[in-house]
Amino acid sequence: MSGFVEKPEPVQVPGLVHLHTGKVRELYRNEAGDLVMVASDRMSAYDWVLPTEIPDKGRVLTQLSLWWFEQLADIVPNHVISTELPEGAPADWAGRTLVCQSLNMVPVECVARGYLTGSGLAEYRQTRTVCGLALPEGLVDGSELPAPIFTPATKAAVGEHDENVSYEEVARQVGAETAALLRQTTLAVYGRARDIARERGIILADTKFEFGFAADSGTLVAADEVLTPDSSRFWPADQWQPGRAQPSYDKQFVRDWLTGESGWDRTSEEPPPALPQHVVDATRAKYVEAYELLTGSPWNF
Repeated sequence: MSGFVEKPEPVQVPGLVHLHTGKVRELYRNEAGDLVMVASDRMSAYDWVLPTEIPDKGRVLTQLSLWWFEQLADIVPNHVISTELPEGAPADWAGRTLVCQSLNMVPVECVARGYLTGSGLAEYRQTRTVCGLALPEGLVDGSELPAPIFTPATKAAVGEHDENVSYEEVARQVGAETAALLRQTTLAVYGRARDIARERGIILADTKFEFGFAADSGTLVAADEVLTPDSSRFWPADQWQPGRAQPSYDKQFVRDWLTGESGWDRTSEEPPPALPQHVVDATRAKYVEAYELLTGSPWNF
C-alpha cells in the first residue's frame, strides 16, 4: 500500500490544534477558528510521500501561490487572511505558513487542461475522450487542445489516487449550479494564468484547483495552493515538441530517478527509496527556477 514512507509527527504549538497531516501540508486551527496551513518540504510521487525532503520546496509553493492569488484576485477571491507567524511557532515556519479563512470545501479537484498529457493522454488513447469529453483524432503527447477543457477528479486520501470523473458526475454530487460555477471559474483562472505564463516563456499545460464556499457570504473562494509546480505542469515554451514527454518545471527528476536508476518497482508494495543528493538539488533548482521565471523576482527566502 502507498502513503507515507515515514509519517511525520506534527509540531505542537500552544494555541493551535493540529487537524490533519497531508502529503505536503500540516493543517491547524487557531483560537479564532481560522485555519493555519504550513507547507512542508515533503515530496510525493506515485501516491507515496517520499522519505527525502526538498529544501525550500514548501516556501516556493507558498510564495508562488501568494503571487498568483494577487494576479487572480479580480476573477476569484482567495482564503488568505495573513502571512504572519502564529505566536510560538517555530522559526522554520517562516515563509511557508498561511493563516486562512475556514471554508466549506467542495470535494472536487477542479482540473483545467490546455494540452494533452498524463492521465488525460492515457484515457484519450483508449477512448478519444478525457473525462467523457470527445477530442479530435490525431492528438499526441503534448498536443495543444482546440480549447481548454474542465476535467474534474475526486479528491483522494493520502496514499490513494485521484480519479477522473465526468462533469455530469460532479453535477450529481454537488448540484448543477455549483458544478457550472466550478467549471466557469476553473477555466477563467486557467485562461488568465496560461496567458501570464506564456508571456514568460512557459506553457501551462494543465493545473488543478480546490475551491470552497465562504460560510458568511456563500462566495466561491480559491483555497490551498494555486498554480505551483506541485499542482500544475509547466513546460519551457521554446522546448515544446508534441509527440514526446516535455521537459518540465516540477518533480520529473524525482519520477525519472524512481522509475529508472533507482531500480524501484512502482507496481510493487515496496516503499520508494531515499533520494540521492543530485536528484534533490536538481528538483529544488527546478522549483526555484519556476518561481523566478513566473514572478520575475529572484528567490531570496
